[in-house]
Parts: sequence; structure tokens; C-alpha cells
Amino acid sequence: MIYISPGIQLNDHEVEFQATHANGPGGQHVNKTSTAIQLRFEINGSSLPREVKQRLLKQHDQRISKDGIIVIKAQEKRSQHRNKEEAVHRLKAMIREALKVPRKRIPTRPGKASIQKRLDRKTKHSKLKKLRKTFYS
Repeated sequence: MIYISPGIQLNDHEVEFQATHANGPGGQHVNKTSTAIQLRFEINGSSLPREVKQRLLKQHDQRISKDGIIVIKAQEKRSQHRNKEEAVHRLKAMIREALKVPRKRIPTRPGKASIQKRLDRKTKHSKLKKLRKTFYS
């Protein structure tokens, strides 16, 4: 079980891990062992709530494919176990971000003072340009 937050957890069969060769630190050890981890998580087939799935799919993240599969590659650490922990940590962070309900934007209008300030700036700039025009002619 991967615990995301109270009441939300993922079963082990929902997350797929694959070990691959890493190109990070480790010297010759990198060439002999598969320390990098590629995590695959299918959003639509998961046990997440529907709203969370929708927010995850709406995220503009290059790690989410068009098919709704999250692919995370972790290769910074030297051991496979630590890379696996790092990949799970990143997945948890993505899901926790999708758990947050975005606040609805309340459209506002500019105040009278800000409108007046903008118009005064425009007038001043216009006068400055007119002065330049007469000065160089």
C-alpha cells in the first residue's frame, strides 16, 4: 500500500516498477547493474476519486501521457531501492497536488483611483512625445 493522505491510498498492483540502466553517478557500477527505476501509474484504472483523476489528467505535465499514464524515471541515487523511494515520493507529490481543490476566481474591476492613475500616465506620456516632435522638427 502506498499512503497518499488519510483515506486515500494506492494498492501495490496499481503501480508498476521497471529497473533500467542509469546514466547517473556510480562509475563502472552503473554499467553492470540496473539501478534506475521507471514507475508507471495508470490514472484511469486507479482507485483514486474521480475528481482527483480529472485534475491529474488536466495537469500540463510532460510525465503524463495522452493515454493517462504517469511515467516517472528516478536515477539520481546509486541504489535501486532509493530510486524506487524517490519515484514513489514524486508520484505522491503529483497526487497530493491534484488533491487540492482550486479556488474559483472572482473577477474584479479596476478601482476609480487606478483608472485615473492610468489615464494620467497616458496623458503625461502623450505630452512628452508631443514635446519631442516639436523639438526635433
